[in-house]
Amino acid sequence: MDYEDLLTEILQFNRETEWVEFKVNNINPQEIGEYISALSNSASYHQKTLGFLVFGVEDETLDIVGTTFQPFKEKVGNQELENWLATQLNPAIDFKIIEFEKDEKKIVIFRIDATPNQPVLFRNKAFIRIGSYKKPLDDHPERERKIWNKAISNDFEYEIAMADVSAEKVIHLLNFVAYFDMMKIPLPETNTGVLEKFVQERLIQKRKDGNYDILNLGALLFAKDFNDFSKIRRKALRVIVYDGNNKYKTKKEKVFEKGYASGFYEIIDYINSQLPTYEEIGMAFRKQVIFYPPIAIREFVANALIHQDFMVSGTSPMVEIFDNKVEITNWGKSLVPTERFIDHPPISRNEILAGIMRRLEICEERGSGIDKAIIDCEWLCCNDSLFISPRILRG
Repeated sequence: MDYEDLLTEILQFNRETEWVEFKVNNINPQEIGEYISALSNSASYHQKTLGFLVFGVEDETLDIVGTTFQPFKEKVGNQELENWLATQLNPAIDFKIIEFEKDEKKIVIFRIDATPNQPVLFRNKAFIRIGSYKKPLDDHPERERKIWNKAISNDFEYEIAMADVSAEKVIHLLNFVAYFDMMKIPLPETNTGVLEKFVQERLIQKRKDGNYDILNLGALLFAKDFNDFSKIRRKALRVIVYDGNNKYKTKKEKVFEKGYASGFYEIIDYINSQLPTYEEIGMAFRKQVIFYPPIAIREFVANALIHQDFMVSGTSPMVEIFDNKVEITNWGKSLVPTERFIDHPPISRNEILAGIMRRLEICEERGSGIDKAIIDCEWLCCNDSLFISPRILRG
């Protein structure tokens, strides 16, 4: 994004706001740090993604007058200003210092990320904007509570998996072709059209500076490689095939690093390829048939992915294949009593994820998928000696 366009967009507010502050030449490092805290906290309170501290604009008239401030030459002790400010913020938030000229007048903008769910302190003290004034956050506990409550009320799907990503990098990191194929809608002719659709779906969100944040929902569903996203890399599905009826000897293990949606059919095909088969003799031909009903594998795997508790760290959904059973595991306490799985109305821990997976035709979200899977398993158990264990251990 052109920095002049960014300034124009900021000036369109026609006044200072609680997440935008204008200065001319006030370059006191302590004051700047307090404003970073205040603007980050205020942006979070007002559900904005960014706050701005702008030098070179008069706050009353919004006239562009320029500034003599040279942030990259300023030092605090032996430290450069930017580094010193970053070390004094807790928790650490991202901010970027932008220098450019507008009508031959120098402008400096501090572009500050909103804190996601915890007040930002500068040198152990939190600040917030009240109107056009910077105030200690302690004096406004109702606003502090709202910031903290975001940690409870935020949907995991809409948290940021990777922040401040260029348009080109978004296209590189996410499998956009899979999205349009699965939705059965035409692929836009330009990357701009792709990105606009992803913003509409809230797979990504656009920032004020023209870059994007990739949200957990976008990464979980359409990541080309989970390892690119530190927050979700441990959520990749693991499939382990054992030799025998216990975990003593492992034959093979595979981790699926693709997004749950873009990689779903590959996951199901691989699992089915590892399952035992029997030979069915027809009127004229023989064919290999998998012991396990395809609908059971599909439904149980989809449910394990959708209904896992993403707040449990260091864990991943897992499919373990033994000679005499298959165990599909995710983490998190079940929202439905296990004895009521068949007849209980559907409840989803991750409703946003479940909703888009339904639209992608991966799950039904009606509660009937599990019923069908268990009925097929029961039918097969009654017609074959193989023990089938469609158990959900956790989740």
